Amino acid sequence: MRPRALGEIVGQEHILKAGSLLPRLIASNRFGSLLFYGPPGCGKTSFAEVIARETKSPFVRVNAVMSNVAELREILAAARRRPGAGTILFIDELHRFNKSQQDLLLPDVEEGTVRLIGATTHNPGFYVNPPLLSRSHLFRLEPLQPEQIAIVLKRALSDGVHGLGAHGATADDRIFADLAVLCDGDLRRALNALEVIVLSLPEKSAVTAQELELFARERRIRYDADEDEHYDTISAFIKSCRGGDPDAAMYWLAKMLAGGEDPRFIARRLVILASEDVGLADPQALPLTVAAHHACDFIGLPEAELTLAHATLYIATAPKSNSATLALGEAHRALKEQPVQAVPRPLRDKSGAANKQAGHGQSYLYAHDFPEAISGQAYLGKPLSLYTPKSVGWEAKIAERLARWNELRATMRARPTE
Repeated sequence: MRPRALGEIVGQEHILKAGSLLPRLIASNRFGSLLFYGPPGCGKTSFAEVIARETKSPFVRVNAVMSNVAELREILAAARRRPGAGTILFIDELHRFNKSQQDLLLPDVEEGTVRLIGATTHNPGFYVNPPLLSRSHLFRLEPLQPEQIAIVLKRALSDGVHGLGAHGATADDRIFADLAVLCDGDLRRALNALEVIVLSLPEKSAVTAQELELFARERRIRYDADEDEHYDTISAFIKSCRGGDPDAAMYWLAKMLAGGEDPRFIARRLVILASEDVGLADPQALPLTVAAHHACDFIGLPEAELTLAHATLYIATAPKSNSATLALGEAHRALKEQPVQAVPRPLRDKSGAANKQAGHGQSYLYAHDFPEAISGQAYLGKPLSLYTPKSVGWEAKIAERLARWNELRATMRARPTE
């Protein structure tokens, strides 16, 4: 069921619409190296085969999992013997080639001996060598929409040459739509599932919802630890919590748990959120998330899911303040951009005879000897304003308190010294 022409490719309108770069490159047959980056079953291999067919170019396919340097050398040597042929070298799972294997391609890619088409499910910025990446046009493919997958499934069931039409099976549009949803944008997986279902039935049977139930029970969420899905999903989770959307936060939490994410990793992110984004607006956020992290350790899954849900909802619905984050950033900036301040002599440690003789600690005003523990003493040689409280949650009370203390300090410092 692979497409045999560019017009047969379903989806990916963002790179296939009229006037876009890729169709123009194919039509003129004037392109160098291309990289297709996207999730499984979105059409990366289909694009490579269609490009080779439409440009009538010699096509060599390599899978990076099974290939090695010796095979690469043979392929490149054969391409050099046909310098004007415009050989397309398609490398599936390009990210699995190590640096030396990728570097081996560079001279022939630069010379145009081969036109590399690489397919990868991993972010090329991390897995493709910069020299190779800079010499390639990068196209990002998106997961197919359920309605797009349903179109291909319907076509496959009736196609007697390339599909399953010889079996005479039938299905209504709802079956195609439901199966498409279950496959998470992966067309290859959807076609495989349809084939398994049809082959398990007698010829000329109708595919019903009952046949989909087993597949639905075995459904696995696409979620690869330490890969794009991991980073993208935790990013969405963090931003949903920060943005005060408990429904979105719970959805991304459930996706991570269904995908097998380490619950302690999620708990650590919640602890960071408690200080980075909730902060002094709700001082209970930090002890609660630390307790959640501890609970994940000694409870374990599946019960720890409830603890993570509890902590996620608390963080998502808590008042937000990043004042601690901003204050720390301002302090680091002051240290970087200004001369480092010496510790004022009254604040220095006075332990030991030498320190006492040097006058360390002299003139220190013990805060508890003054109303509200405000002595009016300066704790920096050159005053700085680093912390600005937000007027939300508990921090609003801190703002009031600091304003009162500043008034007390100003009054004390205005008094004449005896």
